[in-house]
Amino acid sequence: MQARIAINETALIVIDVINSCCHENCETRNWGVSFKKIRRMVPALNAFISAYRLAGGRVIFVNCTPWTKAFLPRNLVELYENPRCRYYSSDASGFPEKFFGVSPEKGDGIVTKNTYDAFTNPKLDKILRKQKAKCIIIAGVFGEGCVHSTIQGAFSKGYNLIILKDLIETTDVKARQRLQALLKDYTWPVMFGKTLNSKDFFRLVR
Repeated sequence: MQARIAINETALIVIDVINSCCHENCETRNWGVSFKKIRRMVPALNAFISAYRLAGGRVIFVNCTPWTKAFLPRNLVELYENPRCRYYSSDASGFPEKFFGVSPEKGDGIVTKNTYDAFTNPKLDKILRKQKAKCIIIAGVFGEGCVHSTIQGAFSKGYNLIILKDLIETTDVKARQRLQALLKDYTWPVMFGKTLNSKDFFRLVR
């Protein structure tokens, strides 16, 4: 029987649950991009965060800089020279970067990134090392984008992973849903770590 994981050796990373990736006012409807599935997922994510905190777990929230040329790295700006890839935010109000439906509490970590992988900000790894975290729990959006990139970053840093597949979502675009399904069904469990529903998580920890 596999040994259970100590909750104090884990950390929950909640990726990009912010208005730009969740709120109906930030949907890009001329591209057919909507976030209905994401918004349906957020209440369950909130419930898990509460239960995880109650069990003694530590939470780190990841958000983004404004998604504009001034903040993004050179390679992303160069990628966006291709009109098919290009996406910049035109909202300078600060609204897109605010958390959507989740609320960091005192003691939670907040890490801001300007590209896909949250580990490109060294603050994330520093927090985890300070906490002596060995196993990272992953939730958030977009599954086939920043979530997948951060999973790869975490694995490359030597962390074990628990990936909460029911608390990871992407846009309603069918191609992106298909790609995310492949990651959940094959790539993540085979190449990166335990991939399971959140209801099964607490059976793994002590």
